[in-house]
Amino acid sequence: MFRIKTLLLFAIVATLLLFSSLLTPGLADGGANHRVRNLHFGVSGGNVNDISSRFCCSGTLGSLITDGTTQYVLSNNHVLARSDSAAAGEDISQPGLIDSNCGIVTVVADLTGAAALGSNVDAAVAQLRPGQMDATGFIEDIGAPSSVIVPPLVGLGVAKSGRTTGFTTGTISSINTSVSVQYQKGCNQGKKFVVSYTNQVVINSSTFSAGGDSGSLIVTNNAAHSPVALLFAGSSTTTIGNPVGEVLTKLGTTLGRTFSFVGGGGGGGNGPKNRSADDRQPFIPGFEALMPQLPQQAADRASAVLENHRANLMFQPGVMGAGVGLSGRADGEAAIVVYVNKNSAAKPFLPDNLEGVPVTVVLTDEFIAR
Repeated sequence: MFRIKTLLLFAIVATLLLFSSLLTPGLADGGANHRVRNLHFGVSGGNVNDISSRFCCSGTLGSLITDGTTQYVLSNNHVLARSDSAAAGEDISQPGLIDSNCGIVTVVADLTGAAALGSNVDAAVAQLRPGQMDATGFIEDIGAPSSVIVPPLVGLGVAKSGRTTGFTTGTISSINTSVSVQYQKGCNQGKKFVVSYTNQVVINSSTFSAGGDSGSLIVTNNAAHSPVALLFAGSSTTTIGNPVGEVLTKLGTTLGRTFSFVGGGGGGGNGPKNRSADDRQPFIPGFEALMPQLPQQAADRASAVLENHRANLMFQPGVMGAGVGLSGRADGEAAIVVYVNKNSAAKPFLPDNLEGVPVTVVLTDEFIAR
């Protein structure tokens, strides 16, 4: 009976995925519309001074937030504030320099400030210039996000819209993840350095994001489009995001104000039967319910065990991250997920389990700010 139910579940998921691909081939453009002048968010942009003698750099203007009176573009510190090097007031352009032959096309915002690297988030805001971006917070290929934040959960279906890969979807693979991320002080030149983070969100996928997608808002892949995380780093097989609740808190503490997301999506009230012709959200009816999610009790247990061993795990040679995910062995079973640099000469010694919680090893390349 279990095998029949499992096969049936797989068949339903496959059918829904096929159905979705047939219904929505024109929703996303693969990035092309994200690299030209575009008033929506989830598109190319960055600091006009993010340029060196040989290169110019850009990321993604992820979303729109407000302090109740003023609207701001939300992205990463390394995209808007040049990794702690920028001064307040520096111009932010859209598209970014990399998509305009290293020249300035349109200045859309002015840098307000950033949470410093090392504060456990990679985040910055720039005050929006009137009329230069969509004041509703509309994200390209997604629509207006909800103003209600959703905490990250293992197995949660998510989506993002970014400068390089456009609209993509994925599933959260690990939460409460410690990661070590490499940065470079200048635009593709200058000293490299590593910043450590805790409690991060990881999506294991080779297609969810790529370089230039930094700053994208990761939202739930449903009609609500609820903010979940701010994309800032990854490898060839992973994407890493800061939980957006902490992003807004750290930015608020740094800048002395309270931020919230601008957007009219959310609440599930704009589901399939209530969509307008302009509502292009890539919603797969019923799909979220089929995604295996880690029960909270299992996640809490694994997180408690991880805390007992986190320092030792991160000290192991080649280990770049450690978090909590699904074991893949049994329904609802948690695992401690350890991310190991496959190119490291030294190999870590990792047990099969820690205090009865399975240890899963994910081999990937170095985590780099995108």
